[in-house]
Amino acid sequence: MATGFLAAVIGLAACDPKNISELEEGVSTEADVRARFGEPENIWDAPNGRVLEYNRQPQGQKNYMITIGADGKMSALRQVLTQQNFAKVQPGMMMEDLRKLLGKPAKVTPYALKRETEWEWRWVQPPNSAMVFTATLNDDQRVVRSGSSPDRGTEAP
Repeated sequence: MATGFLAAVIGLAACDPKNISELEEGVSTEADVRARFGEPENIWDAPNGRVLEYNRQPQGQKNYMITIGADGKMSALRQVLTQQNFAKVQPGMMMEDLRKLLGKPAKVTPYALKRETEWEWRWVQPPNSAMVFTATLNDDQRVVRSGSSPDRGTEAP
């Protein structure tokens, strides 16, 4: 069963470029997005609509946030695991804001004695370096530090 799930996830991620090319900002509807990407991992309220989260972790190295405007049309499709977004992660940032910015992490590791939890996202630093971005949260669910390092567990595509 796990092998079938893994194959499905890898197959889904491989379809992303085709699915993305079939969607057009201002034209495609939420139904079009769901037809190509399936059910979202999460749905976030946004000022002018809502954001659908499509997670490709832990096997993939991308997370997508697709904004649906108040008119029901797709207004943005973003791959959020980028250096620009990682730079927005600052000490004191709340866990929920971190989650809305980057999506669900690939791995969550609690360190009970340190009273900290590490969240990790796998990503690709251009042109093709496999990386891991880590945000460490304290007991108050606030970021205390963050940074990227080479992903020793995988090869970039």
